[in-house]
Amino acid sequence: MEITAHPSRLNGTITVPPSKSHTIRAVIIGALAGGTSVIEAPLSSGDTRSAVEAVRAFGATVETGPSSWTITGVGGRPRVPKEAVDVGNSGTTLYLIMGTAALADGWSELTGDEQIRRRTAQPLIDAFGGLGVEVTSVRGNGMAPIRVHGPLRGGSTSVKGISSQYLSSLLLACPLGEGDSDIAITDLNERPYVRMTLSWLDAQGIVYDIDDGMTRAHIPGGQWYRAFERRIPGDFSSATFPLCAAALAGGTVTVEGIEMSDTQGDKRVIDILGEMGASIETADRSVTVTGGPLKAVEVDMNEIPDALPMLAVTACFAEGTTVLRNVAQARIKETDRIAVMAQELSKLGAEVHELPDGLEIRGSGLHGGRIRGHGDHRIVMAMTVAGLAAQGPVTVDTAEAADITFPGFREGMRALGAWVE
Repeated sequence: MEITAHPSRLNGTITVPPSKSHTIRAVIIGALAGGTSVIEAPLSSGDTRSAVEAVRAFGATVETGPSSWTITGVGGRPRVPKEAVDVGNSGTTLYLIMGTAALADGWSELTGDEQIRRRTAQPLIDAFGGLGVEVTSVRGNGMAPIRVHGPLRGGSTSVKGISSQYLSSLLLACPLGEGDSDIAITDLNERPYVRMTLSWLDAQGIVYDIDDGMTRAHIPGGQWYRAFERRIPGDFSSATFPLCAAALAGGTVTVEGIEMSDTQGDKRVIDILGEMGASIETADRSVTVTGGPLKAVEVDMNEIPDALPMLAVTACFAEGTTVLRNVAQARIKETDRIAVMAQELSKLGAEVHELPDGLEIRGSGLHGGRIRGHGDHRIVMAMTVAGLAAQGPVTVDTAEAADITFPGFREGMRALGAWVE
């Protein structure tokens, strides 16, 4: 499926979808808890549905209504799935469900689509191995399909936090292990997502100790999750697209449904747009952006890798040279987002230089054209927004990928006045 975006001016209000990251954590914890949990306003998308199907395979019962999901958990004792668990396109589900598999007494096999089978899980494979769990990559390349044999007994291990999801998987699983776990943490990226996981543990009353620098963690075993009822906040990662679209295309856009007090790292995009020259007004549950002339900035992207595609597009329209750096982990997302953004923006006339850990972009505008979305939801949405400010229409393929995290993206942008078809 293709989407074509034409130069447009935006005005209006949009409510962004609920947070994918919070929703998947809620599903995992609800599935491992004893009793019945209620998740209010969950994100219903490709990735979160993959998480639901995964926990069902491990014995949880999930009822998915239009406004809430009800999960009856396994009380810390997941069953061994009868068949391979397919996580679709969801890397978050793959890594976090490895923790669930590590608690099951027997072999579980986890797999996913073509993109998932190109994403390494080796640091997490190695980490679980130090906790009494046998984990192997079927093809011997550190990628899915992955076989896991629990139960998790505890012990001492280490993990390279190249993806924060590796550490989050351990933090979610270890409290339910038989014994205590000690984790040495190196090369940690995306710390706000770890803080999000810790906030879920805090809400559950889980006992743990992690140092301020997030270099070591001690987690007593023999704990449990209890049933809960919780509402999922709006997704700042999804909010990035209409917020940046307002800054680029002019006009005023208000994004509602977000919570400024939440732990999500991508809320920092709001401050970055302000530094670039956009007018920003914030409230407890909304933010309003009014576009205007933008100027270049230098941004350490380590904590907000998901914002790379959209900020790269924004940089194309900012006076001066923008540097997006310290985000090498963007190369191991759904695609190598550094290489892909450099490649596709160049097709539209961007002056972009690929760095080992980011991008350097001179703001000289974009012309129209036809580019690839690479089946990556954030690439598709960012390049669609590019068409709203370019000199001519931009057509992006694999547009259906936007549904992975932002169902109704096309319709939402149209409601703001975007000419997309």
